[in-house]
Amino acid sequence: MSDSPSEPPVPPPSGPGRPGDVLPRMARHRGKTVVIKFGGHAMVDDDLKTAFAMDVLCLRQAGLRPVVVHGGGPQISAQLGRLGLESRFEGGLRVTTDETMDVVRMVLAGQVQRELVGLLNAHGPHAVGLTGEDARLMTAVKRYAEKDGVPVDIGRVGEVAHVDAGILRALIDNGRIPVVSSIARPEDDKDAAEGGVFNVNADTAAAAVAAALGAEMLLVLTDVAGLYANWPHSDEVIPRLTAGELTQLLPRLASGMIPKMEACLHAVTHGVRAARVVDGRAGHSILLQIFAGDGSGTLVVPDDHVTAEGATA
Repeated sequence: MSDSPSEPPVPPPSGPGRPGDVLPRMARHRGKTVVIKFGGHAMVDDDLKTAFAMDVLCLRQAGLRPVVVHGGGPQISAQLGRLGLESRFEGGLRVTTDETMDVVRMVLAGQVQRELVGLLNAHGPHAVGLTGEDARLMTAVKRYAEKDGVPVDIGRVGEVAHVDAGILRALIDNGRIPVVSSIARPEDDKDAAEGGVFNVNADTAAAAVAAALGAEMLLVLTDVAGLYANWPHSDEVIPRLTAGELTQLLPRLASGMIPKMEACLHAVTHGVRAARVVDGRAGHSILLQIFAGDGSGTLVVPDDHVTAEGATA
């Protein structure tokens, strides 16, 4: 890891954790991989984007191994609107026609990723941008939404079939920060030969990447405070769920939260130690979660997770 003076300093996190807790937390997480799904309001607010980039660089400087997976919902919808194309969703997933897929590809790889990589690289040659198409990093099969228990065809939307973790580990071991756009090559070579690619929900992609890497944690940035216990009748946030408890809740969730919570569930049932939905509207929310034990949002843990230490992930 570079000792260049251009490295950002690690700011002393503030929050409910005591100052003396920060160094033990840093030591406990050092060398661990954390996958962060970047999305929501943090993607369109300049101050929040800058704060997010600084958080990721500070994690790297503190000895963690961050990986960023991003979507681009607001930017895609805005570009579709400019082109006179409709944005439609089923079960929380974007309906993706061939025409829509061209816009998705352009916005994710050509706009959102470039901007984030640029922010990270303003402090040194740290970040490398990738899509799932690059070196077959991520392959997918066609995904259907579900409406009233019936499968719904939503076009070129994919479910991750495979992640080549070796590509990401090579970058991480070389001190780089992978920034992955949620586009995937078809698993079927015939479909790939015909030029088809899949739009993959970024929450889903982040969970698959976290599982493939055996990450310590998955952090999912959202535009809400966490998973609400009884939305829209109450804004009380559920602080902690086991995988089993979340499985029982999923059928009753609002459609927008389903992909996020399914991602958390997939992660913790496939080897990730903890997953947390984090309010990305708050500046430096990543650092506060990891180093200050902020405790906000909703934490999801495996059913056999019983130690208090993991509850601060």
